[in-house]
Amino acid sequence: MERLGLVAVLVALAVASGCSSPAPDDKAAPPSPSSSASADGAREAVEAYVTALNSRSATDLMAVGGVPDAKWSRQEATQILADRGGRGWKIKEVQIEHDMGPDTGSARLVAEDKAGKPLQDTFTVTRQQGTWHVVVFTHQPTGPGKEPASTDKHGS
Repeated sequence: MERLGLVAVLVALAVASGCSSPAPDDKAAPPSPSSSASADGAREAVEAYVTALNSRSATDLMAVGGVPDAKWSRQEATQILADRGGRGWKIKEVQIEHDMGPDTGSARLVAEDKAGKPLQDTFTVTRQQGTWHVVVFTHQPTGPGKEPASTDKHGS
């Protein structure tokens, strides 16, 4: 009797694995950029950004921004929260486009605060070591031995 149960389980596993694998000739359409971005965590990063704003959490804002807890990041988080935090933002729409590659894209956020005031923002989302972050911190210091990029035109 146990042997019959084991055979049934093995047959079920074989059928399940056969059903989930497409045949070599099957050409499934690749997911659209916005749907794949949503599935891989970019949308969740945008939602975490709005949650951090609503809760006025500098720690959560730094985490979703992918920046270290340092004096400069705390100062910038405090400024971001002073400008937009604690307003009870409700997300109306999030659009993610992987327009810069599989690990970098653009996010478009449309939200409304509890008083009905709209928020529209567009920013970059990046995946670092498997985790998506929203690029909202703009005053990151350059590392030792690195110089910031310059947009000055040099004479030739």
